[in-house]
Amino acid sequence: MNASATLLPAVVRPAVEGRRWLSTDHCAGPVLDLLDALGWATVGTPGANVHATSPDGRVYVGWLPEDAAAWKRDILWQVRVQPTDGDAWVQEFGPHTPAEAVTGFLAALVAHSSR
Repeated sequence: MNASATLLPAVVRPAVEGRRWLSTDHCAGPVLDLLDALGWATVGTPGANVHATSPDGRVYVGWLPEDAAAWKRDILWQVRVQPTDGDAWVQEFGPHTPAEAVTGFLAALVAHSSR
């Protein structure tokens, strides 16, 4: 297919100088707000770690700022999924991953899960 350049929409590119990339602030707020809104059960520990489970019990999310074993492996967030039909899998995020990125990952996971 050939089309005249005047018929094609213009390509719009955001200004590079106006772009601000996410950076970590080491807080769990955006993730915990999402999980709370989704009705997930959350439990905090005296050591300031937070553990959350999906309503169906198939997904676990851990925020592990005070877990020595996790920090040795450079992990702040752990997501464990047990599908109804398939192998369990784990995704981990380090301390330099912005909470908004983890929130986006979880939102996509929930949006694309089958019921």
